[in-house]
Amino acid sequence: MHRPILLTLPLALLLAAMPAASRDLDQDEALRLRRDGLIMPLEALLQRAMERYPGARLLEAELEEEDGSYIYEIELLTADGVARELELDARDGRLLKDEED
Repeated sequence: MHRPILLTLPLALLLAAMPAASRDLDQDEALRLRRDGLIMPLEALLQRAMERYPGARLLEAELEEEDGSYIYEIELLTADGVARELELDARDGRLLKDEED
């Protein structure tokens, strides 16, 4: 009787440990979302990120769709030589994550 539970428990734990699915959006998708007013311009969000770390250099910027939300993932190299990864909500510019990369 406990056999089905014992077989499904490891699968449930594995699925719970998996990260949320995300998808990188290409330039055409980003342009369409911006034109439709669903996301802010990347330039505006880059300015916010650079103001947070004056003198930083942009390493990479990607627009991702994660669980129905649009997120800009921005990687910077600070003036002190520290790589930082920031995640900003593409709709309102809210800072979601800022950590050393």
